[in-house]
Amino acid sequence: MKELNKVAKVTLLFWLMKICATTLGETLGDFLAQTLGLGYSVGILITLAFFILVLVVQLLQKKYNPIYFWLVIIATTTLGTEISDFLDRSLHLGYTWGSLLLFTGLVLTLYAWDRKFENLAVFPIVARTKELYYWVAILFSNSLGTAFGDYLSDVIGFSYLIGAMVTASIIILVVLMHYFTKINQILLFWIAFVFTRPFGATFGDFLTKPILNGGLDLGTLSASVVAMVVMGVLIFIAYRKNAHLEF
Repeated sequence: MKELNKVAKVTLLFWLMKICATTLGETLGDFLAQTLGLGYSVGILITLAFFILVLVVQLLQKKYNPIYFWLVIIATTTLGTEISDFLDRSLHLGYTWGSLLLFTGLVLTLYAWDRKFENLAVFPIVARTKELYYWVAILFSNSLGTAFGDYLSDVIGFSYLIGAMVTASIIILVVLMHYFTKINQILLFWIAFVFTRPFGATFGDFLTKPILNGGLDLGTLSASVVAMVVMGVLIFIAYRKNAHLEF
């Protein structure tokens, strides 16, 4: 039986969904750890359990299914929020050392991936072993993006809106390099993937944090519900778009 692709094709819709998923991951992670008062250790256990569950379901699929794929992305962004905050606030590493640790994990994962498969192509992905590398790299990148987003606001001192603008500017620069330079496209993909996470993190904080701290004070629950609705609509669009395709 022919093996089929398991992951989403990188298009404009992919990036819109990634940004929405990262915003949801930030607000939902903060809702669990802060609003509900569960703490970062319990938050990690809950989000890790959800991540493992949806990842197993995704791995068992025979071909790309937008619902399961994006549930895993959401799980990595939510777990990434808890991991980043756990490193900073529970282990007291700070966002600088936390970012360096997560960056090292991402680089080592990509290095091992490249050594095994001699490429870092993110589409199509068929082999289960390669898909596992893909998801580990995504988990590290989303955790790194969270830590870096918090680094911009808590260490450098940017407001949440300015932090979102800085990361958005980097993403726009990557897009321009994609279209107007010959820089390696896989490298640009991972740079964009990492920086869409701090954009979501800072934008999520902008939505939820108190007005006196530079936020809109919408609350983590309200912001999470809005992000879930938007994400649900985008997943439906992706599902309809790919319902008749086989990779």
